[in-house]
Amino acid sequence: MRVRNVTVSFLAAATILMAETAQERLKEASVVFTEIMGTPEMGIPEELLGKANCIVIIPGMKSGAIGLGGKYGRGYAMCRKKSGVGWGSPAAMRVEGGSIGFQIGGQSTDVIMLVMNDRGMQALLKSKFTLGGDASVAAGPVGREATAKTDASMGAEILSWSRARGVFAGVSLQGATLRNDDEGNHELYGKDVESKDILTSGMAAPPEARPLIAALNRHSKVEGRDSADRAKPDK
Repeated sequence: MRVRNVTVSFLAAATILMAETAQERLKEASVVFTEIMGTPEMGIPEELLGKANCIVIIPGMKSGAIGLGGKYGRGYAMCRKKSGVGWGSPAAMRVEGGSIGFQIGGQSTDVIMLVMNDRGMQALLKSKFTLGGDASVAAGPVGREATAKTDASMGAEILSWSRARGVFAGVSLQGATLRNDDEGNHELYGKDVESKDILTSGMAAPPEARPLIAALNRHSKVEGRDSADRAKPDK
């Protein structure tokens, strides 16, 4: 009976996620990032964000306990513009996989991943890839005092964090699968478009993405440029 109840809870959570609109998920992703970065002592180091090629934000990922368990979430990936300054348009993504490292029982968890180099970005541009398989992943450091010169940031293609019940910490997502969300992209852009094209073509971002892009620009530490300069749109 207990397993049945957990199964029903997990399926219900997945149904709720499916029912959200792409625009609502994008707004939620912006809120999650802004809240996390609003406490510098417990957020993602801006130095790391400044070095990252791309970011993936999955708000409200659900985890359940069925055998080995499972997790499911929908969110967005965004990469830097070709100029290296400023962030481009969001591409809808899905995360699926085992619940290793996550608390069971239908818990909702916000997840953020930073793609730190070109190899990690090439994995992200695939229609589907496995964290820890196609790209190495490690728990990211937390707080403004955390240095980017850690073993994790020097060696891993992707760094990851999670926030559950108000606690934000680095977490490994070994074995999770990240894939394109074609349905989400169509809903957001009003046409069929692949995540790879969104992340690399420089296409215009939808109006709903502006708050998140502004927040990313504000918190991305770039050597030689202050926050005011980073917030200015590219000419």
